[in-house]
Amino acid sequence: MKPPRKGLALALLAATQFVLILDASIVNVALPSIGAELKMEQSDLSWIVNAYTLAFGGFLLLGGRLADLAGRRLMFMAGMGLFTLGSLAGGFATSAELLITARAVQGLGAAVVAPAALSLVMTLFDEGAERNKALGVFGAVAGSGGAAGAILGGVLTEAFGWEAVLFVNVPIGIAAIALAPALLPEARDRSQRGFDLLGALFITSGIGLAVYAIVNAQQEGWGSARTLGELAGAAVLVGLFALVQARSASPLAPLPVLRRLGRPNVVSFLIAATMIPMFFTMTMYVQVVLGYEPLKAGLAQTPVALAIAVSAGLTSNLVTRFGPRVLAAAGFTVVGLGMLWFAQLGAPSGSYLEDVFGPSIVLGIGGGMTWVSTSVAATMGAAPQEAGLASGLLNTTQQIGGTLGLAILVSVAAEVGAGSSAGHPLAVFADGFHTALLTGIGFAVLGALLSLTLKPVPAMDRDVQKIPAAA
Repeated sequence: MKPPRKGLALALLAATQFVLILDASIVNVALPSIGAELKMEQSDLSWIVNAYTLAFGGFLLLGGRLADLAGRRLMFMAGMGLFTLGSLAGGFATSAELLITARAVQGLGAAVVAPAALSLVMTLFDEGAERNKALGVFGAVAGSGGAAGAILGGVLTEAFGWEAVLFVNVPIGIAAIALAPALLPEARDRSQRGFDLLGALFITSGIGLAVYAIVNAQQEGWGSARTLGELAGAAVLVGLFALVQARSASPLAPLPVLRRLGRPNVVSFLIAATMIPMFFTMTMYVQVVLGYEPLKAGLAQTPVALAIAVSAGLTSNLVTRFGPRVLAAAGFTVVGLGMLWFAQLGAPSGSYLEDVFGPSIVLGIGGGMTWVSTSVAATMGAAPQEAGLASGLLNTTQQIGGTLGLAILVSVAAEVGAGSSAGHPLAVFADGFHTALLTGIGFAVLGALLSLTLKPVPAMDRDVQKIPAAA
């Protein structure tokens, strides 16, 4: 594929990933409007978000392997078709049940598209400086999707109503499907003819049950028999998956590949667990403490989105020279400092410039550095026939990391807030999130330490990579 066509393909793939990440948060601002129109209980509103998260996280690994076996372009188009249909059905939904089902269909489509998109980036661009630059663009666009969701959600809900946050995906999905045959290559693993159906059932059920237990723990309680039983069941299913992989002639995820990619994916898990809750915390703080309306609350996250994009773009060049472990460790350190600053949030009288703007810039810089460098580490050395698996594994660990990190942060904030002696309700809120953010710094510290154990770029490869990087 010629370079100009590669650029257009990368733009399509990055924009698609941006929409998938954005859709996890775009409905947040619209939830009050949805609840009022569809007459939903407050406790049920969370499932509009959770249905997407559950299907997205549960089917990612399966979606990645299907991309390898059935064809990455084919699965990209099929997944976008499901995602678009789910979005259309959700916009027309007249009941809570229909909307939640439509969000699950969206999540299933996203689970097919996301690993196919990242594996196509790996297929299109050679490992080294070329791929690092592409991953930088991919990470810059996709990494800011979480913050952009709040911005776009506020704009669309205020201007057109809550249905617009779903309908906006329809023309984007149609355009992506139409452009795919001309811009994306068809690539698949022709070395395997069989499909590990039993392994697919075990890992999909295990991950899905784990995500369900995590998102439901806020209502049931982390120490409840139901939550513990679900987590234990998920562990058993994942264990059975590992046994099947060791004996299967055509494993869904060969154990040597999992061992080789395991450590960088743990680091990817930690950056998601650290950063994803930040978007939620910022949205809550500016609305609850600063009293911002939905549109203004969304726009308040513009600085962090821009900081992530700029940082990710710069990191794509630096990671070729210094390797992913140095930049990942540095990024986690910067994120930890940003969280420490953000943890000083004031209430009942707060300030956007002091409490949100400054920490946003620091968090965005660190997040962009870490997101790109961990993506490089988690895909480095993957064989062409493993691209979908490596992409699915990376997306899975990030999705579960973000879900678990948010659940822990909210649980800690609620627990501390309930026992707070602060007199003012806003001060109670600030107390809870102050402690939760300090807890989250632990993820950043652990991530920095584990980053230092990542595999370095071989000296010979680094020397070769510098040549195109300087061109």
